[in-house]
Amino acid sequence: MQEFYVVDGYNIIHAWPEFAGMIDSGLDHCRDKLVHILANFAGFEGSRVKVVFDAHLVKRGIEHRETVHGIEVYYTQEGETADSLIEKIVGDLGKQGTVYVVTSDWDEQKIIFGRGAYRLTPKEFRVQVIKANRRREEEFNRPNPTEGYLEDKLPAEIRQVLEKWRRSKN
Repeated sequence: MQEFYVVDGYNIIHAWPEFAGMIDSGLDHCRDKLVHILANFAGFEGSRVKVVFDAHLVKRGIEHRETVHGIEVYYTQEGETADSLIEKIVGDLGKQGTVYVVTSDWDEQKIIFGRGAYRLTPKEFRVQVIKANRRREEEFNRPNPTEGYLEDKLPAEIRQVLEKWRRSKN
């Protein structure tokens, strides 16, 4: 069954220590870094991730959606909170798989529970991301015991000829 993560982007940015020194210099870089982190997580875990950034205080903010590195990135319109858009998204996804909402907003947590989604705090989600990164590093850094074998370096057609020849000797 497909897993979906719906992330309140600014909740993460304001909660994770990775962004602590970056916030004062502007949120653009923080958003880009978060999308990059989420793309790595989604790619390794095989999950679909959607991140919502609210623009309810941005004058003439226009709601739009874009896909960046496989992550669906939503921006709300002026006057709309991330919570209200997250509620809509969760309602649509509930039939397609397991949905996790990453938020620290208590009122939002109660609503998403009612829609059948699971809640993760930013801290809990950070632990999942760190564990996924460790597993990814271990998997990619694990030495392959057959890496130095000559047969692995030969073209497939030559390996077939040699295997046929080896089997005919018996």
